[in-house]
Amino acid sequence: MGFAVVGLGHLALGQILPAFAKTRFCKPTALVSGNGNKAEKIAKQYGIKDSAIYDYQHYDEIARNPDVQVIYIVLPNSMHAEFVQRGAKMGKHILCEKPMATHSADCERMIAACKAANVKLMIAYRQQYEPMNRAIVKMVRDHTLGMLRSLIATNAQNQGDPSQWRQKLALSGGGCLPDVGIYCLNAARFLTGEEPSEVWGTLYRPTNDPRFQEVEETYAFTLKFPSGFIATCSSGYGVHKSQMLRLEGDLGWAEMSPAFGYTGLKLRTSKVQDDHDVVNEPSIEAADQFATEMDHMALCVLNNIQPHTPGEEGLQDQRIIEAIYESTKSGKPVQLAATHEATRGPEPVTS
Repeated sequence: MGFAVVGLGHLALGQILPAFAKTRFCKPTALVSGNGNKAEKIAKQYGIKDSAIYDYQHYDEIARNPDVQVIYIVLPNSMHAEFVQRGAKMGKHILCEKPMATHSADCERMIAACKAANVKLMIAYRQQYEPMNRAIVKMVRDHTLGMLRSLIATNAQNQGDPSQWRQKLALSGGGCLPDVGIYCLNAARFLTGEEPSEVWGTLYRPTNDPRFQEVEETYAFTLKFPSGFIATCSSGYGVHKSQMLRLEGDLGWAEMSPAFGYTGLKLRTSKVQDDHDVVNEPSIEAADQFATEMDHMALCVLNNIQPHTPGEEGLQDQRIIEAIYESTKSGKPVQLAATHEATRGPEPVTS
């Protein structure tokens, strides 16, 4: 399957384009960038035709490129909605980075546009395709951990450049919460298979730091679920890199530390055996997370299968993020409406 990569920032250059070498079903066949010289250089590195380089104004010309079946949107958050809808009108399938958009209304429009065009829309929740996360999901479904009680998770980093688009509210839609906190939020949902019924959030934003004139530095939030399960999460833009999660049940726990990163993940589990607390480190072969998610998208297109993380998954996270922001403004917990539609498709296909 041929992919057009839209946006040539750090993520595309450092992770996504190199990952094509590790895919089984994908290849880069077009680039879209506002920097023509950069795009030409990258195209030569990946064997992409000069005629398959587009700027943002001529993005819609991809419709006439038969070598492109999937468009991968890797742009600032506020641009996702426009480029997903334009891509859908071309009849191309869409893989879009998270967070899906900056407003839930935009998410709804993106879903509607792809349905109207009869194209697939997948949100790039790479952790849902990562082998160690998949192993935890299996533990939950096999009741290895028993009755789930709580999740503790943090995802934080030191975001240093005040001119970077992530520090601009109009482009990002928020600070650490929608960028890195979404990993904790999404993990609580997909690992448990349950949807929260109540959220509470609080933030910190220093007044004398140029990085945080528009967006928050630190966000702590709690998700309460109908079963009584509670997820306690934190995210940050002003601390040394910290990434971990622990899912706790009455029979055992599963912990990833580090978690959420592109590489170097480590999984540990604990369970009582013969009256002793036994800690294990399962031997699970790591996989390139971007290659895994792109292969999943390609197989969904080839086999006409709904993606495991469709637009509805991104919409649900965005609705919850908006409720967390609302809670912070009011200083009170916010109740969430019950979700009756499925937010996830079939389990990830691998072949």
